[in-house]
Amino acid sequence: MRSPIVFIDGDQGTTGLQIHERLRDRTDLTLSTLPAEARKDPYRRAEAINACDIAILCLPDAAARESVAMIENPAVRVIDASSAHRTHPEWTYGFPEMTRGQAERIATAKRVTNPGCYPTGAIALLRPLMEAGLIPDHHPISIHAVSGYSGSGRAGVEQYEGPDAGNAPAYHVYGLGLAHKHTPEIQQLAGLSHRPIFLPSIGAYRQGIVLTVPLDLRLLAPGTDGATLRACLARHYEGAAHVSVAPLQEAGAATLDPQVLNGTNDLRLSVFANDKHGQAVLAAVFDNLGKGASGAAVQNLDLMLARQA
Repeated sequence: MRSPIVFIDGDQGTTGLQIHERLRDRTDLTLSTLPAEARKDPYRRAEAINACDIAILCLPDAAARESVAMIENPAVRVIDASSAHRTHPEWTYGFPEMTRGQAERIATAKRVTNPGCYPTGAIALLRPLMEAGLIPDHHPISIHAVSGYSGSGRAGVEQYEGPDAGNAPAYHVYGLGLAHKHTPEIQQLAGLSHRPIFLPSIGAYRQGIVLTVPLDLRLLAPGTDGATLRACLARHYEGAAHVSVAPLQEAGAATLDPQVLNGTNDLRLSVFANDKHGQAVLAAVFDNLGKGASGAAVQNLDLMLARQA
């Protein structure tokens, strides 16, 4: 029996390079890419995508839609790492730990949309608490996140590692128009009835994310405190291979290092609470190139390959 063919469309971008790195020594699959001179040739792209078993799209949104439109072979399955299909009802959301049965849905899906980096942390924190009724769906949610500069793709890497790196800012907040493309994804997949406020930022380090969500406990379900929030998350992710929930810590008793899980496909969730003041902070730490991108894509690929075998 031949090994399944996995075609990476767009293997020269940040995510594509990372996926290629994770797959290149695998012996259970055949990795397919296009040479540089053929990457923009629609005929060669169409030929490659229709000849594969699973295509991983590491492209801008418009190019990802173009690649999907090229598929004529009904057996081809797709993992799209762009944001083109993340809220599309006919695509399966590629966060296996999100809810019960999601890993099985990914394993059998024809079309899987890889989560965005920031939404991975926000949805991981919020959805279990929403489903448990601890946070009302109309609760005003604010999300702040800082990512390493690789989250901006090749342009970000060039800005901080290129010849003008000395002029790159130590830290900057963006998305101040409150129209970031990840916001609809977070709202829909977390189960929020109202659009959250989402403020992303970039720090002068290569990769890793800290994402936080502040909560006013008096606005949550009666009797909800930090221990309640943490226990809910722990129950939801019990036994998950790539998501862990840290012990409850008093606010101010710890710090969060965005780089601590770099190079892994792991996601660590925390609840920091000051019950005296009625306040809590939900936090997620993960690698924006790992669980936030390439690691998640490979995790989804392995689920799909297991079912295809």
